[in-house]
Amino acid sequence: MRHLFGYLRPHWRTVCIILVLLVAQAYGELALPAYTSKIVDVGLQSSGIEHAAPEQVSEQSMQELKLLMTEEERSAVESSYTLSDSDGIYYRNGDIRGETLEQLDASMELPEALLYQMAQSGKADPEQLLTAYQTGKLDEETILQMREQAVAAMGDMSDTMLHQVAVQYVQQEYTALGLNLNRIQNQYLWKSGAKMLLMTLVIVLAAVLIGLLAARTAAAVSRDLRGAVFRQVVSYSSKEVNQFSTASLITRSTNDIQQIQMVTVMMLRMVLFAPVMGIGSIIKVISTHTGLGWIIVVAVAATMGVVFGLMGMAMPKFKKMQTLVDNVNRVSREILTGIMPIRAFSREKHEEERFDVANTELKRTQLFTNRVMTFMMPTMMLIMYCVMGAIVWFGARNIDNGIMQVGDMTAFLSYTMQVIMSFMMISIISIMLPRAGVAADRIYEVITTEPSIHDAEDAVVLDQETARGVVEFHDVSFRFPGGEHNALEHISFKAEPGKTTAIIGSTGCGKSTLLNLIPRFYDVTEGAVTVDGVDIRTMTQSSLRSLLGYVPQKGILFSGDIESNLKFGGDTITDEEMVRAAQIAQAAEFIDEKVDRYHSVIAQGGSNVSGGQKQRLSIARAIAKKPKIFLFDDSFSALDYKTDTLLRRELKENVGDATVLIVAQRISTILHADQIIVLNEGRIDGIGTHEQLLQSCATYQEIAHSQLSAKELGMEGGQA
Repeated sequence: MRHLFGYLRPHWRTVCIILVLLVAQAYGELALPAYTSKIVDVGLQSSGIEHAAPEQVSEQSMQELKLLMTEEERSAVESSYTLSDSDGIYYRNGDIRGETLEQLDASMELPEALLYQMAQSGKADPEQLLTAYQTGKLDEETILQMREQAVAAMGDMSDTMLHQVAVQYVQQEYTALGLNLNRIQNQYLWKSGAKMLLMTLVIVLAAVLIGLLAARTAAAVSRDLRGAVFRQVVSYSSKEVNQFSTASLITRSTNDIQQIQMVTVMMLRMVLFAPVMGIGSIIKVISTHTGLGWIIVVAVAATMGVVFGLMGMAMPKFKKMQTLVDNVNRVSREILTGIMPIRAFSREKHEEERFDVANTELKRTQLFTNRVMTFMMPTMMLIMYCVMGAIVWFGARNIDNGIMQVGDMTAFLSYTMQVIMSFMMISIISIMLPRAGVAADRIYEVITTEPSIHDAEDAVVLDQETARGVVEFHDVSFRFPGGEHNALEHISFKAEPGKTTAIIGSTGCGKSTLLNLIPRFYDVTEGAVTVDGVDIRTMTQSSLRSLLGYVPQKGILFSGDIESNLKFGGDTITDEEMVRAAQIAQAAEFIDEKVDRYHSVIAQGGSNVSGGQKQRLSIARAIAKKPKIFLFDDSFSALDYKTDTLLRRELKENVGDATVLIVAQRISTILHADQIIVLNEGRIDGIGTHEQLLQSCATYQEIAHSQLSAKELGMEGGQA
């Protein structure tokens, strides 16, 4: 999982911006329930009067309030109000805000609540109580004792309910002063509504920006990973390609990276947002002082139990799923590549069954994980509705008992739902994170696997202009990675410019393997291969391969047109050189027959040209590069005898100054080679010309007798 987060490191600035926006969005989301609660409790129930400290209070009422205050409370009130000489009304000072206003509220709440209850109960008259104090019938100590008795009679009234009773006193006072309560209420509702609308706009703007930045970041991560994987795979030798398999590398480059991109969007949008919302909602819930916090604890514990339980069951299957996707891709690739022999041998049914086995195994794994995860959402919804029911049940009882207000329950319900929704978001992403984590690990494995063939730190750069192209094998032995025996043993020979060196032998004797050592598709196990006397392991791969014109055993063309394929060797190849290369390779004739000639479309893999045409275009591509060393790996096998003869003659006349190495199966292709190397089970059985080998090499004689008649052998070789 750490690799999944590690891929975001280059984009840390954008992630920080997203975090800031998420905090802004979360702040807005957390603020809205509080505004809703205030609209219910203050705007509707309290006529828009928010504070227990009234903005205006009559002189008579102020004296009654002071009578029930402690010395400290009285001092705070006196410093906060100013008596107007004109109308005999106390006005709250304009600079009383924030914490000072809250402290003033706390000082006035209890006296106001006591006076209101006295007036409502009719057991005591505040005006008579004030008169008794002024005439000396009651002293301050007696009044404070009466206050304590009244507080005890209130019982377990919460701070919220105390505030609500105090506000009712303020309403009564405003009415007595002739203030318009409807206007006060409407002003408060419009003001609160405007704040909620502004907060909603902030939330919407933050959400849009987060979505945009998350999508761009995920796309950038996906782009960077595809580029990194491609660059790494291109640098791989055959060992690493075989280690991963082509099907797996394709899956990792497509499906795995797509998984990472999709989860990255959700991760930036939800994984970071959910904890902020969850923690913020819990803090808000605690601040409501409703006494229902235990419901949150139960809900969170149940949610976490469900998430971790289901993930514990599904995680092993998520890890297995990507391997099964690899297997389906591998089987599909094999079937599509070999569709013609499958049809020719009527093996469609067998291949369908083979694909069905791989497909069914993947289906079963996906069904298991999906079935496990389908329990997640219903269970989470059940928990959510049970929590809602518990809140309404216990909240209604508290409201009935006068412990909390309707707005408090509304806010508590909203915050609790936010906590539950946060965990639901986490549970949704937890379904995708494990698979994406596995995909991230697989991508990391590709990126961090170093190629076994690489340039040395002090690698030499050969100059293509001055290089001669002398290739020499010095007692070379080679073993495939993981192999038990050497594929080649003690190979020594020299191939010089202007001469053709042919390599022949039975199938599987190591001909292509020997040729593949020259471009360093593999590195020798023992000995050395040199070009112009320099060990190829000490020179850069690019400078080595710039000297080579390689034509593989199976002609490979790329989607595009004929021109793009013939100029594949570099941008410096001119049109004249391209046409000349096609003529030498005997490809110009069929190219000229096409309507668009060199601009004719080549399908993927060259599937719209024949095998012989594909080979000739591959040979022309190598010739157009004008290399110092030609490597032909059985590249004439699809050519008819006439075309083969013409092509070899043109090669001799036009690239005679280059070193030519040919791997061949047909003796007719190499009859006139300057030297022929005969391989037998990875060893050299003989080196010489055709005539010399017919006299001295039994293996070559056996091959010659199997391909040429006695007359042909006599004509060409003298003695059979």
